[in-house]
Amino acid sequence: MQEVTLQKTILVVDDEDGVRESIREVLADEGYRVVDTADGTRVLEMIKEERPELVLLDIWMPQVDGIGLLKEIKSREPEINVVMVSGHGNIHTAVTATKFGAFDFIEKPVSLDGLLLTVQRALGEMPGTSTPKKPGGARKSRAARPAVTRKNAVALRTIKQKTLKKSVVLSGQGLHSGVKTGLILHPLPLNRGIAFTGISGDVTLPAHLDYVGSTGYATSLRSKGFAIGTVEHFLAVLHSYGITNLLVKVQGEVPIMDGSALEFCQAIEEAGTEEQAEDCAEIVVDRRYEIESKNGESISIAPAESFSVHYRLRYPEPVGEQEHTYRYGGPEFFKNEIAPARTFGFLRDIEKLQTMGLAGGGKLNNCILIGEDKIINTDLRFPDEFARHKILDILGDFYLLGRPIRGAISASMTGHSDNIALLRELRNGMNL
Repeated sequence: MQEVTLQKTILVVDDEDGVRESIREVLADEGYRVVDTADGTRVLEMIKEERPELVLLDIWMPQVDGIGLLKEIKSREPEINVVMVSGHGNIHTAVTATKFGAFDFIEKPVSLDGLLLTVQRALGEMPGTSTPKKPGGARKSRAARPAVTRKNAVALRTIKQKTLKKSVVLSGQGLHSGVKTGLILHPLPLNRGIAFTGISGDVTLPAHLDYVGSTGYATSLRSKGFAIGTVEHFLAVLHSYGITNLLVKVQGEVPIMDGSALEFCQAIEEAGTEEQAEDCAEIVVDRRYEIESKNGESISIAPAESFSVHYRLRYPEPVGEQEHTYRYGGPEFFKNEIAPARTFGFLRDIEKLQTMGLAGGGKLNNCILIGEDKIINTDLRFPDEFARHKILDILGDFYLLGRPIRGAISASMTGHSDNIALLRELRNGMNL
């Protein structure tokens, strides 16, 4: 007897006939059973009758509050995933919907590719394990790439690939754009890597060195006209918590929060982490790599038994000379010793940054402001907080190969451009 595969049912709720028809046709072509309605007042009744595995719910409909209906659905049928759809949404609407139990949020006009990917994630049907193409190159698996085969490479240690147990959201403001923004973090299956996307989900931007777009005052990623700014603090947390597979929805720029990475740590811990079935091999540095500039800046990485970063800076008072060494000691150690260190800036540079269209979101509570002879707006969390923050930036930038690195980094007076330059030297030298 031939085995019968039952179709999964999807309920589409939207007051626009054209939207319902387009979604119905696309999903039916993919083999789903689709039922739809323009009447939001019938949704709970239809859920009882049709028993859908997924509901696509318009957030704005006549006579019905979409968020209120979402809460009602999740209260009565918590196992049913709900994806909110809106033509008037932004990251805050998406964050609100996710906080009230939505699996995800997509924009109108609906991108068909983005829709299908969201539906597949919501139904636990993520396709394959391939990753987006490197510009001008072949596909590569970022999270579980085979070990380097150099003759002088030392033995590799492996860690389990890891994602989150559940979705989690944060909201805040972009430091440089000044735009209200937020993050929606979704678990991903094996070998997917860290990927950024917008609300619509139609363009995916891997958190990888190949996609670095700019390094002026922050590290930004770019591909096909889609860009995400100030990724380094968030990536430092993923690096330190060992997260290898994650989908990050964001609008334009990762929020600066209080200038540190503490709230990102809290979000990861709120969601919980989950080890996955396959390993992720670390990158073991095989020899010394170094970048030097004419201004006395330098950064290098050399073979070592573990991962560490030593940073030294020297500025005029009130900063002076600061030096700190961080040796990897797990997520809790990172959260206590490095994550609290905040972004800092000099009062004399603020006008220059604003002229460049940057620091539009800089506030007294999200940046240490340094005057001519004193810290203007806060007390330091550590005597060497500035050096620790530079280490935080390095930890984020050095996760742009998607795997942990075993090596000792030493840096003096460097920034994002130097970090990325050294990472490229490492990648090219080890043929990663």
